[in-house]
Parts: sequence; structure tokens; C-alpha cells
Amino acid sequence: MKYLSLYGHFVKNSLIAQMEFKTNFIIAMCTEVAFVFAKSLYVIVLFTAGLTINGLTPEQMLMFIGSYTLITGIMDSVYYPNIASIPEYVRMAELDMYLTKPVNSLFMISFRKFDLGLGIPNYAAGITMIVISWVKCGVPFTAWNILGYLFFTIIGCILTYPVLLIPVLVSFWTIKSDSLMDSIWALWDFNNMPMTIYNRTVQLAGVFIIPIFIITNFAPMFVFKILPLSYILYALAAIPIFFGIALFIWKRALRRYSSASC
Repeated sequence: MKYLSLYGHFVKNSLIAQMEFKTNFIIAMCTEVAFVFAKSLYVIVLFTAGLTINGLTPEQMLMFIGSYTLITGIMDSVYYPNIASIPEYVRMAELDMYLTKPVNSLFMISFRKFDLGLGIPNYAAGITMIVISWVKCGVPFTAWNILGYLFFTIIGCILTYPVLLIPVLVSFWTIKSDSLMDSIWALWDFNNMPMTIYNRTVQLAGVFIIPIFIITNFAPMFVFKILPLSYILYALAAIPIFFGIALFIWKRALRRYSSASC
């Protein structure tokens, strides 16, 4: 409860700061609208071509793209503003300020910022695509389907954190990590289409090694009844596994860190 309350204050302070500079907020939102429009080109191409890829119709693929867009909005609002700042904290020794606070330092640097402007366009576009796909595909709006979709979406949102955090922690061992950050976002965009369009090797790597496909693919796969039981079980295990890896690397990284006083 203490950390939930603290996070509420973080969000409130971030929103107040954004509203003080409304022009920046509007520009950020307009920029993200442009990115969402670029993503929607995939949808236009799919429906224009009318292709079925590995058994998935354009209407079904629309739900995968919508899920990716929705979780991208959450990533942009909650994770990106914080995780993208970690290399700079390390390079400029600004991490000292967080290490001296009477709160978990990893929590502080991971959730202190919240950017609503980056998220709104993705939320709107993602939910719209999901609903349209749901209706077009004739999927029943049962409690089981809805709860299953929400469950795997929540798993994807939670798993997004360690998947993005682990590569960024490499910045404790390097001076510059710009290329690493670019690789992370390229990997994220690699996930904007259904995993079933890739070969078996890529699918297995994207589920079990770098679980990027769990984040946005499992919820639509559950709705369309194409999610294997083994994937369901691994999705539940992936959260403690990758959080454990992230925490292990974080503790090792702190030993490597040299504060401004050193």
C-alpha cells in the first residue's frame, strides 16, 4: 500500500508538470498520433491485400496489432520515460539521489515519471482495433474470453518491465548505451505483427529466450483458441523468472556503480 500510494503521487506530480507545459504535452501527443498512423498502415495493407497468413485472416491479425498498440501505450506512459533515463543517471552519477532515499531505489528510478501524452493515442487506437477485430471475427463476448484476454494482457504489461530493464542495466558496464537503446526499441517494434508469421525458430526464441511475443501475442491467441497449454504455463513462470534475472543483474550493477562522491 505504501508503494501504491507513492506511485499515485508520482503520477499526480507528472500530470501536474505536464499540464504546466501544455504545448509540450500537445506536441508529444501529436507526435505519437503520427506514429500510430504509421502503424495503421499495416492494417490498411492487410485489408487491401486480403491475405491469410498461416491461417490468420486480416480481421484476426487486427487484434494482434491492436494489442501491440495498446501495450505500446502503456509502455510509453509507464516504462519508457523511466527506463530510457537510467543510462543517463549512471553516466552522470545522478543515481546517488535515488540511492539515498528511504525507498527502494529500483522502484524510484523505474516509476518516478509518467507520460500520459505518449499513451493516449495508443490507448484509443489499440482499443478501437481490438473491438473491431472482436466483432468482425464473431468472437463471443463471454466472461471467459474477456477475462482471459485481460489476464494475458496484464501478464504482458508486467513482463514488459523486466524485458526492457535487463538490457538497459548493461549501461552500468558501458559508457554509452545509445546503440543498445536503439536495439531495444527495434526489438519492441519487431513484435507489431502476429508471431505466427515467423518461422518456428523465431517463435520459440521470442517466447522462451526473449519473451517479447508473450507480451502482445498471448491475449489474442487465447481469444482465438490457438494458445497452447505449454505457452500458458510458461507465461505464468516467465514473470518470476525474468524478474529474478532483472533483480540479480540490478544488484550486481549497483556493486559496479561509482557514485559522484567516489
